[in-house]
Amino acid sequence: MIQWTEAGQERSALWRTALGAPPPARVIVADDRLPAAVAYRLACEGTALLWRGDFHNARLLLAAMGRRCKPAAPGSGFHRHRQARSQRARTLGMLLVPYADDHVVPLRRAPDVREACAAVYGPHAPPAVGGLRELLGLIGAHEWRSKGVPVAALGARVHPHHGVFSPIRGEYVDLVAEAPLPGDRLAFDVGTGTGVLAAVLARRGVRHVVATDLDRRAVECAGDNLARLGLSGRVEVVRADLFPPGRAPLVVCNPPWLPAKPLSPLDHAVYDQEGRMLRGFLEGLDEHLEPGGEGWLILSDLAEHLGLRSRGELLAQFAAAGLRVAGRLDVTPRHGRAADRDDPLHAARAAEVTSLWRLTR
Repeated sequence: MIQWTEAGQERSALWRTALGAPPPARVIVADDRLPAAVAYRLACEGTALLWRGDFHNARLLLAAMGRRCKPAAPGSGFHRHRQARSQRARTLGMLLVPYADDHVVPLRRAPDVREACAAVYGPHAPPAVGGLRELLGLIGAHEWRSKGVPVAALGARVHPHHGVFSPIRGEYVDLVAEAPLPGDRLAFDVGTGTGVLAAVLARRGVRHVVATDLDRRAVECAGDNLARLGLSGRVEVVRADLFPPGRAPLVVCNPPWLPAKPLSPLDHAVYDQEGRMLRGFLEGLDEHLEPGGEGWLILSDLAEHLGLRSRGELLAQFAAAGLRVAGRLDVTPRHGRAADRDDPLHAARAAEVTSLWRLTR
């Protein structure tokens, strides 16, 4: 619950979040008369602002507050960058909006967000209060889900659900589309996410693919995408922690690339705390590969350029798991941030290479 005082009366409502953010302890009511400088100062001090004004003005205020948040300086390092992003998220999360029954936002000029909210919070909901920034993220995610992300290797679109990593960086998908297949009978796609790699393998002629994910949202998302692509009969999606039972001639995994602690549920697609998923994949690969089979590990070396993991440590993990490198395919990033010199992590992003490691027992 969240509590505040309004018109001399104590009020309360359910606190709504899909990101695990705690409800703010101090809340005041705000509207269009509140200057951005004052809003930013209050938010930095830990006072949340429950908006009662125009919805579009709230968006403008949020943008103005965002411009006041100081980014990490270029070259300041990964941890300073994350610290600055975390502080920005906390500050901007202090601008709140009310929800009436069934996800209606009772503010002037508020958009119809019922469908976007229902996809994340459930179809029916009582009145509540939540962060405007999170709501805008839900709206954007719903648009991505509706429009889809074009995937050149499929010649089709993939539709990511909220909280499931979107394949907007197509270069790693291209690696899976180009690597020589060790066979076409069976493959496992470990940590399938949207199902994009399982779909690529099926389109390449693999007769049966078992795609796994521990996240229920990802299992639902992958099933939806494979049905859209007409591949449900060839790809089986199951909820599992890493591997399905049995062995396969090909086991593919694209784990989160950075060994750092996730700070929100959405971070789990990017950050692998202490490299647990990577380690689990490597240590379990031997007992899930058929003789002569290959494990394909898709991994960026961004962590190496950020000082989070060395190439020697990665190769040592291969050796400790009884694996050898049969080959490697590399690709450089094509996204705009690799060329953005104002990005605090520009040097690392500009040097980044994504690899498909072909591992054998």
